[in-house]
Amino acid sequence: MQFLSQLQVQQKNKGVSTGTKWLSSKGAAIDSYSPVDGQLIASVKSADKESYEAVVQQAQTAFAEWRTWPAPKRGDIVRQIGEELRLQKHALGQLVSYEMGKSLQEGLGEVQEMIDICDFAVGLSRQLHGLTMHSERPGHRMYEQYHPLGIVGIISAFNFPVAVWSWNTTLAWVCGDVCIWKPSEKTPLCAIACQNITAKVFKKNNVPEGVNNLIVGDRIVGEWMSNDTRIALVSATGSTRMGKAVSAAVAGRLGRSLLELGGNNAIIISKDADLDMALIGAAFGAVGTAGQRCTSTRRLIIHEKVYNKFKDKLVHAYGQLKIGDPLNEKNHVGPLIDTMAVEMYKDAIEKCKAEGGNFVVEGGVLKGKGYESGCYVKPCIAEAKNSYAIVQHETFAPILYLMKYKTLEEAIAMQNGVPQGLSSAIMTNNLREAEQYLSAAGSDCGIANVNIGTSGAEIGGAFGGEKETGGGRESGSDAWKVYMRRQTNTINYTDKLPLAQGIKFDL
Repeated sequence: MQFLSQLQVQQKNKGVSTGTKWLSSKGAAIDSYSPVDGQLIASVKSADKESYEAVVQQAQTAFAEWRTWPAPKRGDIVRQIGEELRLQKHALGQLVSYEMGKSLQEGLGEVQEMIDICDFAVGLSRQLHGLTMHSERPGHRMYEQYHPLGIVGIISAFNFPVAVWSWNTTLAWVCGDVCIWKPSEKTPLCAIACQNITAKVFKKNNVPEGVNNLIVGDRIVGEWMSNDTRIALVSATGSTRMGKAVSAAVAGRLGRSLLELGGNNAIIISKDADLDMALIGAAFGAVGTAGQRCTSTRRLIIHEKVYNKFKDKLVHAYGQLKIGDPLNEKNHVGPLIDTMAVEMYKDAIEKCKAEGGNFVVEGGVLKGKGYESGCYVKPCIAEAKNSYAIVQHETFAPILYLMKYKTLEEAIAMQNGVPQGLSSAIMTNNLREAEQYLSAAGSDCGIANVNIGTSGAEIGGAFGGEKETGGGRESGSDAWKVYMRRQTNTINYTDKLPLAQGIKFDL
């Protein structure tokens, strides 16, 4: 396919890079199959311990120089990467769609998100502000400043194979850090494409080799990174199970971790909601990316007075969904990532039925022409209780649970009554309800929206969640601070040395 050659991603046996150089490795081959048609796209050689060690050593060397570059100069490099992404937007968006399975519009949107975070990071490169404080001691000045951490390890998931990497790298780079990226082994070619795009810019600007590093590999590579004391920060996106393992390993060596883990997101549909608007938010949130977003809508908590009316509208909307090749822009829903995900989808449906769930839109695996990969499933809707074990669990598939409520307090308690705390929303035209929902007694999630869905976030705000979602924050606002170390400085410009707190120590 044209976009593969354009992005130079059919890299023979190369999955480890220190920037512009591809290293040899004796690691196992990782095959990338497209969930769109089941075809083998390419095989990539994964890292072994020797190539991993070479990457980390090169990153250390690069950091010693990169941290001395002025932040605005580092920002200009990121600006040029954004320009290159604009040129490659369609090709990279197609690759994201083909290798991961999300719709082409979502693939293009993911690349646009990369471009947007580059723009954000460029501005940030001139705004890495500290504070100035008044000292209690005469003739003294106090201030704080931020310095780069060092090596930032990035472990990313398959569902956003390029955007989440860019959230981390662009901010880390302008902060003066260097990065080592372990992408999902399910989407290695998207990572190779990004590596080639950045390498072109870095080479043109004589950026030190090792500022941007790629290590394709399975779970063992993530374990190496988590336990490596040379990696100052490990940013990990994925399941709660994975995040707990990373957190324990990094904390055991007193390193830093940034965790973006599972979500179990709900929309509360008020009796005062605009139901047509709510329908769009709920449907896209539930079926977009085939339900494989951490912010996907899993639960609808609907007021009893509008429950039946909204359910009927939703069932009708699901009847209009077109499922098929995500590169065909007429289709709404593409495939799940692989057949293992299909099995988890089927298992979740059976568990819901066993607990008493009533499916108003039945699920199932699609077969026949156009569905040869075995990864296409029907988005389904079940009436369920929030207390069901399967409802408490995040299933990465287009399964939506419906439940009723009477009072807003009851709805908020149901929404918050799951282990995860990523994204949440309320659909209402009642100002009092909206404000109560956003108050300290409202949503306990890191993201809380009014009259928009749970899925999709702008790069300007900090992204992340609480509880089993991990507590990390990426992207906008002051998320940049996690990639830096804070230092407090005091300068005495007198010829005397008074001690703090009035302590006397005369010699």
